[in-house]
Amino acid sequence: MLKQNLTFKLSQKLSPQQIKLMKLIQLSTLDFEQRIKNEIEENPALESGIEEKAFDFENQQDLEFPQNYSENNDMDIEDYLSNDETPSYKLNSFNYSSEEEEKSTPISSHTSLHENLKNQTTVLILTEKEKIISDFIIGSIDESGYLSRSVDELVDDIAFTQNEIISSMEIENVLTIIQNLEPPGIASRNLQECLSIQLKRKPKSDDVSIASKIIDEGFDLFSKKHFKKMQEKFNLDQDLLKKGLNEIEKLNPKPGGSISSFTENNHIVPDFILNVSENHISVNLNRRNAPDLHISENYKEMLKGYQSSKTKSKAQKDTVQFIKQKLDAAKWFIDAITQRHQTLSLTIDAIIKFQRDYFLSGDEKKLKPMILRDIAEKTNMDISTVSRVANSKYIETPYGTFLLKKFFSESLKNLEGDEVSSFEIKNILESLIEGENKNNPFSDMALSIELSKRGYSLARRTVAKYREQLNFPVARLRREL
Repeated sequence: MLKQNLTFKLSQKLSPQQIKLMKLIQLSTLDFEQRIKNEIEENPALESGIEEKAFDFENQQDLEFPQNYSENNDMDIEDYLSNDETPSYKLNSFNYSSEEEEKSTPISSHTSLHENLKNQTTVLILTEKEKIISDFIIGSIDESGYLSRSVDELVDDIAFTQNEIISSMEIENVLTIIQNLEPPGIASRNLQECLSIQLKRKPKSDDVSIASKIIDEGFDLFSKKHFKKMQEKFNLDQDLLKKGLNEIEKLNPKPGGSISSFTENNHIVPDFILNVSENHISVNLNRRNAPDLHISENYKEMLKGYQSSKTKSKAQKDTVQFIKQKLDAAKWFIDAITQRHQTLSLTIDAIIKFQRDYFLSGDEKKLKPMILRDIAEKTNMDISTVSRVANSKYIETPYGTFLLKKFFSESLKNLEGDEVSSFEIKNILESLIEGENKNNPFSDMALSIELSKRGYSLARRTVAKYREQLNFPVARLRREL
């Protein structure tokens, strides 16, 4: 017996242009500037010009998204020659005023960890075989400075790629040479070896000798912070043990980071710049290095020539089709940038209105519970769009530069029944852990009790979750002598 069923299915698919727009929205300021430069280089129909205007958060008018540009297979030249839409091509909305000087962001050049190590090997006297081994060892060092491959794996790698039969002993010998390079502890195979190498390169002293014994002979006890067992094992009193542990605390567990931290440019370029003056909030989109875009006049002239031509050859039609594609791409890119600015402006507008008390005072206790849905409802945008903005954009305020994600938090109720932000609870939790007795730190249950005394009732699991988000280890690992 046959049965017929009628079902309705509602689905939504994003067009390629919408997908590209979402990618533009989540780009940082520096990446966005680079994206514009690449588009100008790839599309000759785009030209840049410098015009700037100011954007005032509190005085802005309601923004409406322009209609998405739709491709039309039927070529209408008047659409490309008309100047009616020229103002919408200009990307000077929400910029700085023309009175402000153009500023550029300095970008520092740096030498990578691997390049630094290879430069050090140039002064060493190595055979050709040892040079091959050293290159493989250096190439296998991760960003933290540790050797990511075992000696046996390196033997196999060299055999397959270089057709060289290398023994494990030869690898070990060259590895010892690499481990003598700077910074100390580089090319270690584990944390224990890393700390041990650094201690061996320190000037000899009683404290360093104790530290070396702890790492070489009692690393498991050290990692678990079993202080009493270490005292018994090495026959040390508390003061001597503490001195040895202090020497260990001075070591670098990630030697590779010591190079990158000094050479890489980790400067955050804010996407928004907020100013507060006499109970008035103003915010600007940061586009100081992004040029304004418009359609190339040369390409318009090309289409005018095609329109005036009486006879049109196949070559001319192909040429015009190419020009049309470039103009389509240029128009879409300009419209997409406009939509990007509007999306960012609407989002930051809603966030600032929601957290106005905080932005006026800078008092973190005035941060209200706020989730992505709250902003999505106020802006009539999808939650995923708000998430892209919040997770990738920074705002510069008089109180510091923050990721927008910072202002989003869960809603919890205190013992009085008032809603409070999880951010406020995390601040109290952080102060409790920092002020605890390090000889007997708070357990998660003890932290839950302390929060309850302050009017916040949280389960132990919730406390543990917040503690982990704050990057605090469990009580046992926070214990100190």
